[in-house]
Amino acid sequence: MWNSEGMKQSRELSFDDEGRPVLITRAAPAYEEQHRQRVRKYLTLMSFRIPALILAAIAYGIWHNGLISLAILVVSIPLPWMAVLIANDRPPRRRDEPRRYAAEHRIPLFPTAERPALEARIVRPSQPEDRGQAGDVPS
Repeated sequence: MWNSEGMKQSRELSFDDEGRPVLITRAAPAYEEQHRQRVRKYLTLMSFRIPALILAAIAYGIWHNGLISLAILVVSIPLPWMAVLIANDRPPRRRDEPRRYAAEHRIPLFPTAERPALEARIVRPSQPEDRGQAGDVPS
Protein backbone atom coordinates (compact mmCIF):
# COMPACT_ATOMS: atom_id res chain seq x y z
CA MET A 1 0.00 0.00 0.00
CA TRP A 2 1.37 3.39 -1.00
CA ASN A 3 0.44 6.79 0.40
CA SER A 4 0.13 10.06 -1.49
CA GLU A 5 3.81 10.89 -0.97
CA GLY A 6 4.98 7.70 -2.66
CA MET A 7 6.04 6.05 0.61
CA LYS A 8 5.04 2.53 1.43
CA GLN A 9 2.67 2.18 4.40
CA SER A 10 2.42 -0.87 6.59
CA ARG A 11 -1.04 -2.33 7.19
CA GLU A 12 0.21 -3.56 10.60
CA LEU A 13 0.36 -0.02 11.94
CA SER A 14 -3.33 0.64 11.46
CA PHE A 15 -4.64 -2.40 13.38
CA ASP A 16 -4.19 -3.59 16.96
CA ASP A 17 -3.29 -7.15 18.04
CA GLU A 18 -6.88 -8.34 17.68
CA GLY A 19 -7.34 -6.96 14.16
CA ARG A 20 -9.45 -3.96 15.16
CA PRO A 21 -8.58 -0.62 13.55
CA VAL A 22 -6.71 1.79 15.81
CA LEU A 23 -8.53 5.06 16.26
CA ILE A 24 -6.34 8.13 16.24
CA THR A 25 -8.11 9.42 19.35
CA ARG A 26 -6.99 6.32 21.27
CA ALA A 27 -3.40 6.54 20.10
CA ALA A 28 -0.70 7.44 22.63
CA PRO A 29 0.79 10.92 22.34
CA ALA A 30 3.91 11.13 20.23
CA TYR A 31 7.23 10.62 22.00
CA GLU A 32 8.28 14.19 21.19
CA GLU A 33 5.10 15.55 22.79
CA GLN A 34 5.62 13.43 25.90
CA HIS A 35 9.23 14.63 26.09
CA ARG A 36 8.15 18.27 25.75
CA GLN A 37 5.63 17.83 28.57
CA ARG A 38 8.26 16.22 30.82
CA VAL A 39 10.78 18.99 30.10
CA ARG A 40 8.08 21.58 30.85
CA LYS A 41 7.32 19.93 34.21
CA TYR A 42 11.04 19.78 35.04
CA LEU A 43 11.63 23.42 34.19
CA THR A 44 8.53 24.51 36.11
CA LEU A 45 9.70 22.77 39.27
CA MET A 46 13.29 23.92 38.89
CA SER A 47 12.15 27.51 38.31
CA PHE A 48 11.14 27.61 41.99
CA ARG A 49 14.69 26.78 43.16
CA ILE A 50 16.49 30.07 42.44
CA PRO A 51 13.60 32.27 43.64
CA ALA A 52 13.53 30.23 46.87
CA LEU A 53 17.22 30.96 47.45
CA ILE A 54 16.66 34.66 46.73
CA LEU A 55 13.57 34.68 48.97
CA ALA A 56 15.62 33.13 51.80
CA ALA A 57 18.19 35.93 51.47
CA ILE A 58 15.47 38.62 51.39
CA ALA A 59 13.71 37.07 54.40
CA TYR A 60 16.95 37.13 56.37
CA GLY A 61 17.51 40.76 55.37
CA ILE A 62 14.03 41.79 56.46
CA TRP A 63 13.52 39.83 59.68
CA HIS A 64 17.14 38.96 60.62
CA ASN A 65 15.82 35.52 61.53
CA GLY A 66 17.91 32.62 60.33
CA LEU A 67 15.18 30.07 61.07
CA ILE A 68 12.84 31.49 58.43
CA SER A 69 15.62 31.53 55.86
CA LEU A 70 16.68 28.03 56.83
CA ALA A 71 13.08 26.78 56.51
CA ILE A 72 12.86 28.23 52.99
CA LEU A 73 16.16 26.57 52.07
CA VAL A 74 15.10 23.21 53.53
CA VAL A 75 11.90 23.30 51.48
CA SER A 76 13.91 24.02 48.31
CA ILE A 77 16.42 21.17 48.84
CA PRO A 78 14.25 18.30 47.49
CA LEU A 79 13.07 20.30 44.45
CA PRO A 80 15.73 18.96 42.02
CA TRP A 81 15.09 15.39 43.14
CA MET A 82 11.32 15.81 42.77
CA ALA A 83 11.75 17.49 39.38
CA VAL A 84 13.82 14.60 38.05
CA LEU A 85 11.39 11.98 39.36
CA ILE A 86 8.36 13.73 37.93
CA ALA A 87 10.04 14.47 34.60
CA ASN A 88 11.22 10.87 34.14
CA ASP A 89 7.85 9.37 35.04
CA ARG A 90 5.98 7.68 32.22
CA PRO A 91 2.34 8.35 31.48
CA PRO A 92 -0.05 6.18 33.50
CA ARG A 93 -0.92 2.78 32.07
CA ARG A 94 -4.15 2.54 30.22
CA ARG A 95 -6.65 -0.06 31.30
CA ASP A 96 -6.40 -1.90 27.96
CA GLU A 97 -2.57 -1.86 27.90
CA PRO A 98 -1.25 -5.44 28.10
CA ARG A 99 0.66 -6.56 31.16
CA ARG A 100 3.96 -8.25 30.38
CA TYR A 101 4.56 -10.06 33.69
CA ALA A 102 4.84 -13.84 33.34
CA ALA A 103 5.06 -15.72 36.65
CA GLU A 104 6.46 -18.89 35.10
CA HIS A 105 9.58 -17.04 33.92
CA ARG A 106 10.13 -15.25 37.23
CA ILE A 107 13.67 -15.29 38.60
CA PRO A 108 13.66 -15.51 42.41
CA LEU A 109 15.21 -12.65 44.32
CA PHE A 110 17.54 -14.99 46.23
CA PRO A 111 18.09 -18.04 44.03
CA THR A 112 19.24 -21.22 45.74
CA ALA A 113 20.96 -24.22 44.29
CA GLU A 114 19.13 -27.50 44.06
CA ARG A 115 19.66 -29.75 47.08
CA PRO A 116 18.86 -33.26 45.90
CA ALA A 117 20.46 -34.90 48.95
CA LEU A 118 18.19 -32.99 51.31
CA GLU A 119 15.06 -33.21 49.21
CA ALA A 120 15.26 -36.90 48.27
CA ARG A 121 14.11 -39.41 50.83
CA ILE A 122 17.03 -41.43 52.11
CA VAL A 123 16.21 -45.13 52.39
CA ARG A 124 18.30 -46.83 55.05
CA PRO A 125 18.67 -50.57 55.28
CA SER A 126 16.64 -52.05 58.10
CA GLN A 127 18.51 -52.69 61.38
CA PRO A 128 18.52 -56.17 62.83
CA GLU A 129 16.03 -56.58 65.67
CA ASP A 130 18.34 -58.92 67.57
CA ARG A 131 19.76 -57.22 70.72
CA GLY A 132 22.07 -60.02 71.69
CA GLN A 133 24.80 -59.17 69.21
CA ALA A 134 28.40 -58.62 70.17
CA GLY A 135 29.25 -55.14 71.31
CA ASP A 136 25.87 -54.47 72.87
CA VAL A 137 25.96 -53.38 76.46
CA PRO A 138 23.14 -54.86 78.56
CA SER A 139 21.09 -52.31 80.39
